[in-house]
Amino acid sequence: MAVQLNKTLINARLKTIYDNWNNATQNDEFGIIADSDALLLLSGDPAGEDEPVRKGTAFQTWLLGYEFPSTFILFDKNKIFILCSASKAKFLQQIKDGNSPVPIEILVQAKAKEPPTDALPKFVDAYTSHKRIATLVKESYSGKLITEWEQALSKAAQQPEQVDLAQAVSAYMAVKDEEELKIIRTAASLTSTLLIHHVMVKLETILDKEAKITHDQFASQIEFRIGTGEGDDAKGPDMRVWSKGRGLQDVDWGSTEFCYTPIIQSRSTSTGYDLKSTAISSADPIAHKGVILIAVGMRYKSYCANLGRSVIVDPSKEQEDIYSLLLSLQSELMREMKDGVTAREVYQRALEYIKDKKPELEKHFVKNVGSVIGLEFRDSAYVLSSKNARHLRTNMVFNLSLGFSDLLDETGKKYALHLIDTVRVGPDKATFLTDGAKSTIDTLFYLNTAEDQVDDQAKSSKNPPAKLPTNGTPGKNKTAGGKVLRNKTRSAAQEEVLQSTAAKIKEHQAELHAALQREGLAKYSENGVKHGEKEGKGWKRFQSYKGEGALPKEAEALRIAVDRKAQTIILPMHGFAVPFHINTIKNVSKNDEGDFTYLRINFQTPGQLAGKKDDTPFEDPDSTFIRSVTYRSADSHRFDTISKQITDLKKEVNKREQQKKEMADVIEQDILVEIKGRRPHKLPEVFVRPALDGKRLPGEVEIHQSGLRYQSPMGSQKIDVLFSNIKHLFFQPCDKELLVIVHIHLKAPIMIGKRKAHDIQFFREASDVQFDETGNRKRKHRYGDEDEIEMEQQERRRRQMLNKEFKLFAERVAEAASTSTGDTLEVDIPFRELSFEGVPFRTNVRLQPTTECLVHLVDPPFLVVTLNEIEIASLERVQFTLKQFDMVLVFKDFTKTPLHINSIPSSQLDDVKNWLDSVDIPMSEGPVNLNWGPVMKTINDDPYEFFQQGGWSFLGGAGAESEMEEDSESESEFEAGSDESEPEESSDEGSAYDGSDASDESGSASYDDASDEGDDWDELERKAAKSDSKRAAEAKTRRGSDVSDEDERPKKKSATKSKANGKGKR
Repeated sequence: MAVQLNKTLINARLKTIYDNWNNATQNDEFGIIADSDALLLLSGDPAGEDEPVRKGTAFQTWLLGYEFPSTFILFDKNKIFILCSASKAKFLQQIKDGNSPVPIEILVQAKAKEPPTDALPKFVDAYTSHKRIATLVKESYSGKLITEWEQALSKAAQQPEQVDLAQAVSAYMAVKDEEELKIIRTAASLTSTLLIHHVMVKLETILDKEAKITHDQFASQIEFRIGTGEGDDAKGPDMRVWSKGRGLQDVDWGSTEFCYTPIIQSRSTSTGYDLKSTAISSADPIAHKGVILIAVGMRYKSYCANLGRSVIVDPSKEQEDIYSLLLSLQSELMREMKDGVTAREVYQRALEYIKDKKPELEKHFVKNVGSVIGLEFRDSAYVLSSKNARHLRTNMVFNLSLGFSDLLDETGKKYALHLIDTVRVGPDKATFLTDGAKSTIDTLFYLNTAEDQVDDQAKSSKNPPAKLPTNGTPGKNKTAGGKVLRNKTRSAAQEEVLQSTAAKIKEHQAELHAALQREGLAKYSENGVKHGEKEGKGWKRFQSYKGEGALPKEAEALRIAVDRKAQTIILPMHGFAVPFHINTIKNVSKNDEGDFTYLRINFQTPGQLAGKKDDTPFEDPDSTFIRSVTYRSADSHRFDTISKQITDLKKEVNKREQQKKEMADVIEQDILVEIKGRRPHKLPEVFVRPALDGKRLPGEVEIHQSGLRYQSPMGSQKIDVLFSNIKHLFFQPCDKELLVIVHIHLKAPIMIGKRKAHDIQFFREASDVQFDETGNRKRKHRYGDEDEIEMEQQERRRRQMLNKEFKLFAERVAEAASTSTGDTLEVDIPFRELSFEGVPFRTNVRLQPTTECLVHLVDPPFLVVTLNEIEIASLERVQFTLKQFDMVLVFKDFTKTPLHINSIPSSQLDDVKNWLDSVDIPMSEGPVNLNWGPVMKTINDDPYEFFQQGGWSFLGGAGAESEMEEDSESESEFEAGSDESEPEESSDEGSAYDGSDASDESGSASYDDASDEGDDWDELERKAAKSDSKRAAEAKTRRGSDVSDEDERPKKKSATKSKANGKGKR
């Protein structure tokens, strides 16, 4: 059956209905049905999408789990009558077979072309047999069954008295069971996740960029997060948002919807602030200052959750105090809302709290502070107002809505504040089901003046922040002469002059490495999940045939056969034809011995160390495996054919798998929505890369509603790029370049022709070849360099026009993309002044940093590296004697292969280090290249263990290697040529011997000094004899191993030194 009813839950709720009905005299909430003989629940045709949920529909959904339109239910004291169509009766038959508290009789209506049954008359007789019936008297329905019901009642001799069932229905549904609470928690988590990870983030971007967007556009963008469209045009939920929520892994997105269109209001709303849930988001642009009200409600499996926040930009002291009052009032009411308290007591406590704290705000306070929420968004029977005497019970769920309206700001304009959450009533206090983005840190935005920025930066230069920002961008800092400056103020610049650049980088890198280590431990420590276990290879199942009947006819001959269609090799074994899928075969070999040819077939088995498949998983590695099978035949020609067929099939399958793997990330884009009502903006006469098939001719690019379209000159070929698939947008001017470029880097690759493309580029050549080089008539009247000067000026003007045209088009693309997707897209321009040369692929190219990326856009293959995706940069082969060094960029996604940029000139080392440090990328230096394959494999196997053992500290922080290099350079140039494998003790001993040898040199120096002073030969001989006797005495005290050690190596060093002094033997 398509619909499976929960019989246990339905029977439990039926028992609740009858228990409360039978004991209605003891409970005021059910007192109205105490004298009723029966309860009647009607339903007609389904209500429209824009209509609120009816109480009868909600009660039916609460009881049965689904809505059953055109279905009547009559609850008798001793029996339940259900009137419905034949199709619904099939599903409702499930509860008839269950353990119901009273018998259930299903009366089935006849189909349209069949003769009528006695179902409706029987139901009318059961209804009219009672004197007093409770039903939802205020609800009206429509439909064929309702019309027939009204006609039948009009003919009845007598009709029972009707009383209103609404309050009893509210009481039945008010207290939630565990199943309902589980669904409401999911709805609350969806609402909180949407607010925290999309609405607040997006709003902060709008305010920061001062983006022009209307309230209703922002509301529409919020609605798109759960997906849009139907059928082939359907777009799924935005998992970038929902993946950050708790407990949302198994959400049924088909059962997820909004309770109402999100409500966004600001001071520019033409109708003013409205705190009702029926308010709408106007078409006015969002104001970038003042109060912004947000309300979002989501429904999951028919159960609602609601959330509302107030964001204040540049708040006054009074606004801060009022918002703080709202927070403290909410905390007070959470303690007040407990089992047994009446609704009016909750509201009275709110008024008392306001009178005590700020009595002047009492007249601005809302008339009620919320109501029960569940299948109905608002249950009028349980409104928290001053007149409602109903009691709160444990496990009731309320939409707690606090607010002040008609407040006046400093300029005399009206504003409002609200704070809304979904809460659950407990035995002694209430608990939040929705939460987040509530504190003043999250909701109060301050506008810093220039003086404040100077003060803040002066403080931050002395006290670095505890939390480091993620990979920053040069565009967010001030630039001078194209160079990125870390500091913006005069005082910070003076401090920067006093502090050396190297020391600053070292200090900042120490902070970055410490933050990287903390983030790594926090990221991989959650529940002890190992990254490698998630990303590891899985066992790939394959099947040759479903049964013996699928075997080809060749199998009957019991000969070796190759079935290319099934990708299977059939081998005869002991009188049976045994199929082996090609994936089980490693290779095949053939050799001739005498008159026979031997064919050996080797299989994939565990424990094979050779090749790249040593880590290939098996379903059960402990099973018994066949390593190989060998066949012998006198027909060598047949074995040649079989060997070739198996080898070709193996190559074909491997090639197909490789192509499939390469195309795994290629997406099929939605259909481009063309712009209507006006002509699209165009960029004519541009070439595209990758180029289309055919002759190379320029085409034009058009900006449409949902993306870009490039059309070839004849219109025969086109390329569509959707805004939702654009990750980065670049504009590269033609200054010092031959091309002016608009470059698009995609989130996921698309197919252009038969090739996969991550990047699409539109360009035009800057040099104009269509001008007259002969000088024409002007040549007669001009001499010298005047014509060349004019040509240079024309070339300069032409380049300026090209830059202006392409930049304007790129800005229009960014604006259209931001409006279409709701995510801000900015034009990125490379900083040529920060560029450096390197070899990312095979050729030496110029790499240019941008605000968010490191790019090479001039020639394919293009390079686009997003800076905030980089984990660490390792500078390798950094040695004083080498003219070049390498840079390895390790990505935060450890499964991606690190990017190697080789052969960067050593003269640009400082520039590269300064740039990496300015964009907050941790870096390290080393004298040799590392083998990154095994390193990344070790990290992926257990990232948490990697960070526990120190993480990236094995590379050494920036500056550590340079210090070691400076120490080594301080030694003698010739000592560096000694054996590098000598331990430190030996070098110490060598230096001790050098000291004795130095005494010889100092002796010879004293000889020169003595001769200057006029010492005679006798005096000199006396000094020499004294020195010899002293050395002999020292030699006696150092006999044994010390003497032997001294005799081995110091001689070599002393000889070296003597050569250095020019006194060696020749």
